Amino acid sequence: MARPRTHDEALRLKLLDRAGELLAADGPKALSLRKLAADAGTSTTAVYSLFGSKPDLVNALYTEGFRRFGARMAGTPLTGDPVEDLVALGSAYRTSALADPNLYGIMFTKSVPGFEPNEDAEKLARETLKPLERIIRQAIADGVFVDVPPETVAVGCWAIVHGLVSLELTGNLPEEFDVTSAYEAALRANASGWLRPQISGSDPS
Repeated sequence: MARPRTHDEALRLKLLDRAGELLAADGPKALSLRKLAADAGTSTTAVYSLFGSKPDLVNALYTEGFRRFGARMAGTPLTGDPVEDLVALGSAYRTSALADPNLYGIMFTKSVPGFEPNEDAEKLARETLKPLERIIRQAIADGVFVDVPPETVAVGCWAIVHGLVSLELTGNLPEEFDVTSAYEAALRANASGWLRPQISGSDPS
């Protein structure tokens, strides 16, 4: 009979989720490998075996956050309409943030001072934005969006989704605020603002 695997993927994910909770609740100082092991009902040896050092654990949190985020972005159904597709990707961004709020801070807000992701983690993070970049580049090439550097549009789109999501996660929006409808309306207004103005033809009559 085969021995059960102690350090398996389920344990790794359990430790990452608990580490994210500790970090979100009490900050970087709370991220003790000993406490993490105790909370997860495993040994410190198991934590070291899976992640190595504390910086390696934070890098794993960053990587897991972008792995989940990238899967949601890549799995977003697209229509070929750049405005609607940017709204859809923005909605996927919010869905990912709300599903994994404890990872969001590590991914986008530098919640662990001094942390720098390793090369593989940085590459993964960049890859998650490829769907956004493709839509924007194609819309500019097709003359649908104004002719500006694609990164200008991409950063503008990121700024609005990140700003609204951050306000929502930190509880800084009014209680009566209809977040979902307002969020989509803001995304659509932003995306529509990049459309190339249509020049009316002369009246044939």
